[in-house]
Amino acid sequence: MSGEAIDAAAPYARTVRGSGPGLLVAHGAGGSVEANYGPVLEMLSAAHTVVGVDYPGTGATPRSASPLRLDDLADQLVAAADAEGLDRFAVSGYSLGGAVAVRVAARHPERVTALLLTAAFARPDHDLRLGAELWHALAVSGAPEPLARFVVPRALSEEALRSLDDGQLAALLKEVGTSVPPGTADHVDLVTRVDVRADLARITAPTLVITTTGDRLVPPALHRELASSIPGSRLAEIATGHLPFAERPQEWGKLLTGFLRDAGA
Repeated sequence: MSGEAIDAAAPYARTVRGSGPGLLVAHGAGGSVEANYGPVLEMLSAAHTVVGVDYPGTGATPRSASPLRLDDLADQLVAAADAEGLDRFAVSGYSLGGAVAVRVAARHPERVTALLLTAAFARPDHDLRLGAELWHALAVSGAPEPLARFVVPRALSEEALRSLDDGQLAALLKEVGTSVPPGTADHVDLVTRVDVRADLARITAPTLVITTTGDRLVPPALHRELASSIPGSRLAEIATGHLPFAERPQEWGKLLTGFLRDAGA
């Protein structure tokens, strides 16, 4: 996983779509704005200026020269909003991006109009941490096939995995193994270190927590723990694995846009 490294303070590659009130999006580990939010960007940008940044080592952002810090990811996302002239904004975070979104909302309560968290966690439990440590080791090894064989059955719901025939599964494993972003190991290392529990009581924005009920990567118990710790948050469910943008993008998009509308964000 080579590539030119950047300093943590260098601007990250930015995605901007649509017009209207601001909506920042924070993607997950091993993903990107396009990979995680691409299937719903059209829905989100129909009524919002959607702004996202690709973490180091994914999209058009080079890898970082140092271990990733949650504060840097949050600061980069807010800096992108500033660059687009957005004084106030909603924040949507998916998976690891949920912790990024929480940090933004806790640090900038006067600017955040709504918080939307999907398949997110405040800290890794034993299940997530051990899985992330194995994921990290496989990413560091540079062996695409074992990495894909680990990620695919944990990212997809049991139903979605069972629906694939042998040829489809083989093609998916090959696609996943050959499209791993160079910064994946760095992202997953951060997953093992995240802890935003102290931020949760400080959140004042209307909050939606979406639990992906068939999630075998980030246990739904962590989604519910997050919801129970944020004052006044609303909990919604999608019957999908860890990838709502792949299994149920329309349902996910409707939950996000519906909550933004209800919150007046």
